[in-house]
Amino acid sequence: MTSTSHYRELRAELESLTTEAFRPELSDIDRLPTLEIARLMNTEDTTVPAAVAERLPQIAAAIDAVAERMARGGRLIYAGAGTAGRLGVLDASECPPTFNTEPSRVVGLIAGGPEAMVTSVEGAEDSTELAVEALDALRLTAADTVVGISASGRTPYAIGAVEHARRLGALTIGLACNADSALAAAAEHGIEIVVGPELLTGSTRLKAGTAQKLVLNMLSTITMIRLGKTYGNLMVDVRASNDKLRARSRRIVALATGAPDDEIEKALATTDGEVKNAILTLLADVDGPTAARLLEESGGHLRAALGSTARGGR
Repeated sequence: MTSTSHYRELRAELESLTTEAFRPELSDIDRLPTLEIARLMNTEDTTVPAAVAERLPQIAAAIDAVAERMARGGRLIYAGAGTAGRLGVLDASECPPTFNTEPSRVVGLIAGGPEAMVTSVEGAEDSTELAVEALDALRLTAADTVVGISASGRTPYAIGAVEHARRLGALTIGLACNADSALAAAAEHGIEIVVGPELLTGSTRLKAGTAQKLVLNMLSTITMIRLGKTYGNLMVDVRASNDKLRARSRRIVALATGAPDDEIEKALATTDGEVKNAILTLLADVDGPTAARLLEESGGHLRAALGSTARGGR
């Protein structure tokens, strides 16, 4: 049984965290009109991008390191508990449809497993052992990257994941929302987005969650740009798995090439619907198999493949 002294120590630790700070000026928030509460929340949210901006050099350095590992076949793995874990799973799950990555390339681990996406799993976030087990199940290697996510920066699951990954030689990133956090200290790349106390005391799904979402957007999106998953600002590796995405694929080819609809349809037909390949056939005037070969030789970078042809460029 956990002792009273343990809870007393934990309470003192929480009270020292900026994300857990009590704001007496908001103690009557429940008595305010709904519109006024909405204005307060909106004003709070506007401070988050500025807090992220203060850490852009650290974020960029981490992204370059991730991209270098992934270019060698490594994976990007998020690990967190509660809201932080859910945000990692969300970001990972959006990479396959957006960038046509294999689901195994970007992975989200949440303390307590899939059940924890919709309900609280008692004690899961306090277990470093669960983090180690989850990473071992993935057969983590030194080519991989593990991003521990925790608003407090003290969650044992996130810290345990980072420490285990670092022992195995993997790249490690610690994303927290408090300064001088144990998570950032444990990681090779520490990123601390200090957003200040929340509107509701300790509710880190608010500003802290927004900050984490913004940083994860950058980590995955810019990494994919570095890996050649885009051409300019076009998602040329999009996976056309439904009617909306099939229409988007055709629009992307049109924006990249300026070709008429009939040529776009022909190009997509000859490249089995692969947007990047279709663009290359149109801009470089090559057939489907040649486009596939050029892209393979360029590591999937469309701009590089275009540069290797007589009619390269956009």
